[in-house]
Amino acid sequence: MSDKIKTGKEGEDLAAAFLMEKGFTVLERNYRNKKSEIDLIVSKGNWLVFVEVKTRTSITFGYPEEFVDYNKKKMIFKGALEYMYEKDWQGNVRYDIVAVNLYGNNYKIHHIEDAFY
Repeated sequence: MSDKIKTGKEGEDLAAAFLMEKGFTVLERNYRNKKSEIDLIVSKGNWLVFVEVKTRTSITFGYPEEFVDYNKKKMIFKGALEYMYEKDWQGNVRYDIVAVNLYGNNYKIHHIEDAFY
């Protein structure tokens, strides 16, 4: 497994644990539909939240959340629509970003609620 994949998986694991501590239930990890991939799909109450996790080991080139571009948002949105259709979801929907900065054995998490759409 490459370092980039390991870093991404570690970030997703930390993000999932962080969200569970905040009372969310993780419904899906790495949900795939056609060209779309959604890192985490979580729920809390009447909310379904589609989460993009961005992990970086350095902020030299920018903060993790800055790497969620228009095309990525569009693909998440398309996948989310498919998921909601599959599950016949009738509740509230939100799109969040969880930015994870890894510093050796330490980390910092920045949760951006309602980040897009």
